[in-house]
Amino acid sequence: MKNKILTKKEILKEVQKLRKAGKKIVFTNGCFDLLHIGHISLFQKAKSLGDVLIVAINSDKSLKTLKGPKRPLVGERDRAKLLLSLKPVDFVIIFNEQTPRETLKVLKPDILVKGGDYKLNEIVGSEFVKKVFRFPFIKGRSTTNLINLIMQRYGNE
Repeated sequence: MKNKILTKKEILKEVQKLRKAGKKIVFTNGCFDLLHIGHISLFQKAKSLGDVLIVAINSDKSLKTLKGPKRPLVGERDRAKLLLSLKPVDFVIIFNEQTPRETLKVLKPDILVKGGDYKLNEIVGSEFVKKVFRFPFIKGRSTTNLINLIMQRYGNE
């Protein structure tokens, strides 16, 4: 199987080929440190909007800056491989910046998908895409909630 964890330069070439073939490109991003049903639902909905789903993930360094020194729990290469094992995900790109703004500026996907915790005017890179979709979170399903549950159940052992 061809490597589907691509650099920015590689994904740009891939997107150019896909556009020539008339494919609709969908993009989403996040940390995806501990996969849960909310993520799976987001990927399924995102993929239903187009032909190709690109998932951009924060690098370990970027995630640590965003979430604190105890994160990530799962390293960037493992997170990328887990994501690629999911049927809706076609390509993964790892970005080092705090946001995927520069990646979006270069790729200009057709559709950008984010979770419902973002207001439309807060979605980074929305000016580089044709459409933005927000999907509501599944109540109580988040990485933070999972970490808190693990700590409640196993933190004192």
